[in-house]
Amino acid sequence: MKVTVDQDACIGSGQCVLISPEVFDQRDEDGIVVLLQNSPELELQEDVGEAARICPALAIALNPS
Repeated sequence: MKVTVDQDACIGSGQCVLISPEVFDQRDEDGIVVLLQNSPELELQEDVGEAARICPALAIALNPS
């Protein structure tokens, strides 16, 4: 799985960080998502998928590797 984020669309809700802190973080100054891993390991992919599904701004995109 390949993960991409749209920082322009992100509203800084932080739900992705709560669900998958190994893959997502937030900028200190405005809370916008920061991608820590663009190809997460298999054991993290379920949480990353959940983070993408619940993102209120639809700022996380998942693509097959």
